[in-house]
Amino acid sequence: MACRAICEVATTLDILERLIAFPTLSRTSNRPLISYVTGLLDSAGIGWSLIESPDGTRTNLFATVGPQDRPGVVLSGHTDVVPVEGQNWTTDPFHLRHAEGRYYGRGTADMKGFVASAISAALFAAKRPLVAPLHLALSYDEEIGCIGVRGLLDWLQHHGPKAAVCIVGEPTGMKIATGHKGKTALRASCTGHACHSALAPEGLNALHLGADFLTCLRQHQARIVANGPREEGYDVPYTTLHAGLMSGGRALNIVPDHCDIDFEIRNIAADDPAGIVEALRADAQAIAAPYRKRFPEAAIEITQENAYPGLQAGEDMDIVALLRDITGSNDALIKVAFGTEGGLFQSVLGMPVAVCGPGDMAQGHKPDEFITAQQLARCDAMMARLIGRLETGL
Repeated sequence: MACRAICEVATTLDILERLIAFPTLSRTSNRPLISYVTGLLDSAGIGWSLIESPDGTRTNLFATVGPQDRPGVVLSGHTDVVPVEGQNWTTDPFHLRHAEGRYYGRGTADMKGFVASAISAALFAAKRPLVAPLHLALSYDEEIGCIGVRGLLDWLQHHGPKAAVCIVGEPTGMKIATGHKGKTALRASCTGHACHSALAPEGLNALHLGADFLTCLRQHQARIVANGPREEGYDVPYTTLHAGLMSGGRALNIVPDHCDIDFEIRNIAADDPAGIVEALRADAQAIAAPYRKRFPEAAIEITQENAYPGLQAGEDMDIVALLRDITGSNDALIKVAFGTEGGLFQSVLGMPVAVCGPGDMAQGHKPDEFITAQQLARCDAMMARLIGRLETGL
């Protein structure tokens, strides 16, 4: 079965052009995009369900082609993209542009290229006598911590058909990725005591408390680098701690009484992020304690804002064998530095998961993001071979 057969139903490029035109930034509505997709699915007679965000502005989509009573394959992708503000794009980021074998636009690599190919595959699969089903799972707000997919997974636990394996189509250059780190996003809220800066010693500077906490964060990272466990396959083979945002203060002549630090832990499987957080909480208490006699309000409180688990897939799992077959690749398996919803599919549904999709994450989140025509063609070819497998059963 040639990948050209898929394109005769609805070309991946036509679909990608439409998907890029929807500025589906995280936390903004993806409903116009989903409405476009459901229109395509309706035209092919494919059943679908929407699992909405609590406020109704965003929605997940789950669609099934083929029999509902047999295990099949889930193609999972997210519909949101990162912002373009402050980036120096040479053309409209929400208009697909083709030049020298590349397709430019926000989300081409991360990850509307895969989504377009998966939709095109579903439309073609609807015309084929599938023995095992193909499922399409599209989620919202992945870029801010895999937020939307959690509602979808809860729905699947209670209402969804049984699926055998899941392919998450984040960009891997069509290589097979069997792992990624877990992520825990946290906030350290530092409370001091305000006063006029001319009398600074009579106050407690919350920014200074925050600076002391950052020192502890860096010390923890140094200990992990020196003595922590390693997991080969990652560019950075150990758990990382990173502070991304620090905010506090209102004016130079006021000693600030509050400071927030947003930081994260990206952990390998051998590390327990909860244990790291408890150690940081102990450090936070030790920083604030000496000041409480003069300033009872002195504190550094750590709260968890979001978390998702890592992904661990064994080389001998069925999903790996399936992907080797439909990609035709015998390349070494890889692990990716970025997170995906794959760890949630694995932990919540107990489903074998691997990551494989077109494009390179090195192009994602950047101005003039692009995906190559060659990568899209390889993804379409993978989809065609997958449908062939589903016609005979997994």
